[in-house]
Amino acid sequence: MKFSAILALCAATLTVGAAPTANFVYTSGQKFYLNGLKYTFAGTNAYWLAQMSNSDIDKAFSDIAASGVTTVRTWGFNDVTSIPSTGTYYQLWTNGTATINYGSNGLAKFDYVVQSAAAHGLHLIVTLTNNWVDYGGMDVYVSQLDPSGGGYHDLFYTDPTIQAAYKTYVSAWISRYSSNPTIMSWELANEPRCAGSTTVASSACDTTTITTWVSTMSAYIKSLDKNHLVAIGDEGWFQRPGAQPYPYDPSVGISFDDNILVPTLDWATLHLYPEYWGEADNVTEFGIAWIRDHAAVQKTANKPVVIEEFGVSIANQSEVYPYWWNEVLSSGMTGDAIWQSGSYLSTGPSPNDGFTYYPNGTVYQLVKGYAALLKLRG
Repeated sequence: MKFSAILALCAATLTVGAAPTANFVYTSGQKFYLNGLKYTFAGTNAYWLAQMSNSDIDKAFSDIAASGVTTVRTWGFNDVTSIPSTGTYYQLWTNGTATINYGSNGLAKFDYVVQSAAAHGLHLIVTLTNNWVDYGGMDVYVSQLDPSGGGYHDLFYTDPTIQAAYKTYVSAWISRYSSNPTIMSWELANEPRCAGSTTVASSACDTTTITTWVSTMSAYIKSLDKNHLVAIGDEGWFQRPGAQPYPYDPSVGISFDDNILVPTLDWATLHLYPEYWGEADNVTEFGIAWIRDHAAVQKTANKPVVIEEFGVSIANQSEVYPYWWNEVLSSGMTGDAIWQSGSYLSTGPSPNDGFTYYPNGTVYQLVKGYAALLKLRG
C-alpha cells in the first residue's frame, strides 16, 4: 500500500485532538475557531522578537496589532556552541551535550514575548527548529550527535539519539507553555528538507523519511499537549512527477499531498518565493497558481491551509501582493502570514532581509486593508 494511502486511512479513523479547551484556538474543517467563533488567520512573521529589549518587543507588537494582524510567527529556537555576548539563546551544545537555557536570556526572555503578545491581543506560532544554519537548527544537532561522522542532514529525522535530543528540547517548551492560550500552534521546523545549509542529504532520504518524522514528532507533541495546534512549518512542496515547474517536483523530501493527511497535524503550511524558485519571469502568475493548487488540496483534506511565508523583492511588493491576497480570498485558502513585519526600534530598524515592510510604507497599508477583507470573508 502506498504511504499516502496509509495516511489517508489513518486520517479517516483518527481525529486530531479532543473537545476544544476554552481560550485556545482550535480547528474545525478548513477554519480556525476560538471560543466558538471563527478565528481569522491574518498573519505576519517576526522571527527576531526575542532578540530585542522588552520595550522594543512591545513596540513591535503594537505596530503589528495596529495593522489588523491577528497572528505572529516567530522562532522558538537558537542553538549555540558557545554563549553569545548578547542576545537570546535557548540551547547550548558542548561536546554532544545540550543544556537548555531557562535564564533571562533564554526561555525567561520568551516569557516576555508571550506576555506582550497577549497584551496586544495577538496569538503566536512558535517554530521549534530550523532546516537552515541560521540560529543553529538541525545541522547543530547532527554535528554534535552524529555517531558516524558522515554529517548527512537527514540523520536529524532518523537517528534515535538525535530524535531523543529534539524531543527533550520540545518538551521543555511544552512543559512551560502548554497551558498558555497566547500560543496558537507549535511548528515542528522551519522549512524541513532532506538537505540543509552545511550538510547534504543521504541517498536514502525521500518524502517518506520526512513524513515519517512528522508523524512521529507531531504525535509526540500531542501526547504532551492537548491544548495547542501542531503544524510542520514547511514550504508546501508538491511531489508530482511530470512536466511541472520545479516546486511541483523538487525532490527535496517534502510531499504536501502526503503530509496534510498526517492525522496528528491540525493544519498545513506553504511558502512562496518565486524569484528564488526559478520563476523570476513569472512571479505573479506562478504565485496565483501555487495558492490555488494548495487551496484545492485544503478542500480535499478538509484542514486549514495557510500561506505562512511569502515574499518578492521590495520593488515589486505593492504590485504583486494584491494579486496573491486576492487569490487567498477567492480560493478559500484559510489565511496567510506575510514575510516579514518590521518596526523602528530604539536601536534602529528591525532586521531587514529585503522583504521587510515597515509602518510608514505602502505594504503596511496593504496588509492592513487585506486583514480587514479577510476578517469580512470569515
